[in-house]
Amino acid sequence: MSRLNPKTIVYTLLALVVLAALPSSLRYAWQHGGFYLFSDQFLRDLPKRLTGPGRFRFILQPIAAILIGFRAGKADAAAGRLPYIFSLFRSSGERLSLLKEAFGQLATLVGVAILLDCISQFLILRQVFPGAALVVGPVLIAIPYSISRALTNRWQQLRRH
Repeated sequence: MSRLNPKTIVYTLLALVVLAALPSSLRYAWQHGGFYLFSDQFLRDLPKRLTGPGRFRFILQPIAAILIGFRAGKADAAAGRLPYIFSLFRSSGERLSLLKEAFGQLATLVGVAILLDCISQFLILRQVFPGAALVVGPVLIAIPYSISRALTNRWQQLRRH
């Protein structure tokens, strides 16, 4: 019997939540002539997420991503690599491996971010829109992670010289 790891648990829960929310999300798209993510309502609902239940995640999740980015940036500097963001844009040969590495480090955190966005949508809007959760959740992680990884690498390199 294999051991359940946190990533498996998070992604199993996430799959169940998304599958459960899909019918109502498709019904919304049918009734409103488009998906929630691409609607004016999505933009009007964003401020509700900042003040409603679950607003603490807008602090906690970026902090966790920054700490993971800090650790990865130190490793990049020790390996003599370019700062992360520059590498993504300049090194086409390394781009895929860099993205895989970042996803491997952040997979559970991204899953939790999406799951928490689904939960907060339900608490605030009384409905779950999977497309919006798949965008908002990872943005809370990807941007702080990328910036902290690149800045930490740069800072470590400058400190050495």
